[in-house]
Amino acid sequence: MSKEQPVHFILASASPRRRELLSEAGYQFTLVPPDLDESIFPTEGIEAAQYAKKLALAKADSVAQAYPDRVVLGADTVVDFEGRIIGKPADAKDAERITGMLFRTPHKVVTGLAIVRVCDNTRLVESDSTTVYPRRMTAEQIAEHVRGGSWRDKAGAYAIQETGDEFVERIEGSLTNVMGLPMELLKSLLARL
Repeated sequence: MSKEQPVHFILASASPRRRELLSEAGYQFTLVPPDLDESIFPTEGIEAAQYAKKLALAKADSVAQAYPDRVVLGADTVVDFEGRIIGKPADAKDAERITGMLFRTPHKVVTGLAIVRVCDNTRLVESDSTTVYPRRMTAEQIAEHVRGGSWRDKAGAYAIQETGDEFVERIEGSLTNVMGLPMELLKSLLARL
């Protein structure tokens, strides 16, 4: 962290990866998972960046109402595959379908970030996008990936920090964005407070 006074904020997320990234970077935060049904937000007819920002803001808003004087950070990560939004797989069969689809052509990982503070009407909402160039997976590799279970609760059914070296050829953009929290964007948003 730099010498300026760090902002102690609330992270409106249940993601262990976001918690790890923030802790490793030295941020001071409190974890308050949002009570939000993501299924009520349709993915049809909306761009991935708009969708991710909308959900990030909804998560931040849902927690900020209970903590009006505190800075609340919400985040949401989706995969943009040829203009279609790919979220978390519903089950193993869905994970197999998603993995087979994504690991044959480049796709984008998009994370929306929202910072909300109710007492002064602060609402900062941005998104980051990273292009992932995957290595083609064989049917056996896909089956092994699904059996391993690392796809659970992950947009696009994978986590680059767990399988990146094996299945990702390269990325263009922020690695931490693909992990679920673009740290460069977060730093710039916090600096605007």
